[in-house]
Amino acid sequence: MACMLASNLRKMSLLASVGLFTVGVGHAVAAPTVSSAPWGTTPNGKAVKILTLKNDHAVTVRIITYGGIIQSVETPDRNGHVQDVVLGFDTLKGYTVDSAQGGLFFGAVIGRYANRLAKGNFPVEGKEYHTDVTAPPNALHGGKRGFDKQVWTLEKSGVGAEGAYVTLKLVSPNGDQGFPGTLTTHLTYTLGNDDELSLHYVATTDAPTVLNLTNHSYWNLNGEGSGSIEPEVLQINADSFTPTDATSIPTGQVAPVAGTPFDFTKPTVIGDRLRSNDPQMMYARGYDINWVVNGAYGQAPRLAGKVYDPRSGRSMEVLTSQPGLQVYTSNSLNGGYAGISGHAYRQGDAVAFEAEHYPDSPNHPSFPTTELKPGETFDYTTIFKFSNK
Repeated sequence: MACMLASNLRKMSLLASVGLFTVGVGHAVAAPTVSSAPWGTTPNGKAVKILTLKNDHAVTVRIITYGGIIQSVETPDRNGHVQDVVLGFDTLKGYTVDSAQGGLFFGAVIGRYANRLAKGNFPVEGKEYHTDVTAPPNALHGGKRGFDKQVWTLEKSGVGAEGAYVTLKLVSPNGDQGFPGTLTTHLTYTLGNDDELSLHYVATTDAPTVLNLTNHSYWNLNGEGSGSIEPEVLQINADSFTPTDATSIPTGQVAPVAGTPFDFTKPTVIGDRLRSNDPQMMYARGYDINWVVNGAYGQAPRLAGKVYDPRSGRSMEVLTSQPGLQVYTSNSLNGGYAGISGHAYRQGDAVAFEAEHYPDSPNHPSFPTTELKPGETFDYTTIFKFSNK
């Protein structure tokens, strides 16, 4: 009996090594897979890889080590037709040269500080620091050379109990873009047969600093390059938001969404209020605001939002352990870039879900803190869950 068991285990191990495992008698299920390939070099000569995660439901995610960028996400529609649902480019130059000049952060990891810092200034333990102003008069997304413009190290990859995964690593030295402390960040992308793409951020520092990490993918569930996301139906699990001034810096107020264009507590077509004359909407030329996600943050990921495309039947849930969700309707896309499809990207062609801490938190003591000290660990997870029911 023991010999038979050992033999069966060896067979299962062999099947797993080639990407198959058996369920019951006569049934084979494809296991998630991961692969790596060269994807060019940056203008300063650093080699970049493209990493491909696949599951057995025809979901494929590609990530490049430059900027930790999600280059493409292919998912099936209600009829099984597979399409890419994030905006992006089919060459490295699209990210390192062309779109980089526009500061649009296609699919990238954002750090050290996602979103805005007023005038580029921020305190850490009573001392003032400064990072470059990149969206005058404020700093946006971590300075002139943030995490989106760095080549990350592929630390490990494989297939585990949760699915196919890759872990990227970046060490940001003390003083990088004006931020104190040497910061070490690990980011693990995992794709399982539950059709969930998980992003798990873990970071530590050797000196007190501030940190706010997110992903900046532009989603269009009807397919990359297919036009406006106005028909898509959005729901956000948030009863309040953080209003801003005309420069997109929070006023410090936490306001109820009720009676405003920001009330997505019930499923609402994005285009219904996209042209509202609410000052908050006009500042940003569309949606670009932080919602305060209901429920406790820093614990298990809870539902932050859900978007559904009635044309394709695709839907995506966003779950996160972060306190906020910045939703951005690609208001700055101006037709200057053409993506993988060969179609130009224009305003409203995608929606970004940036799960993160609130904008300008270091300058608002009432907001959840973004300080990170030696001995502490920044540990947050965001999940994008796909469906076509």
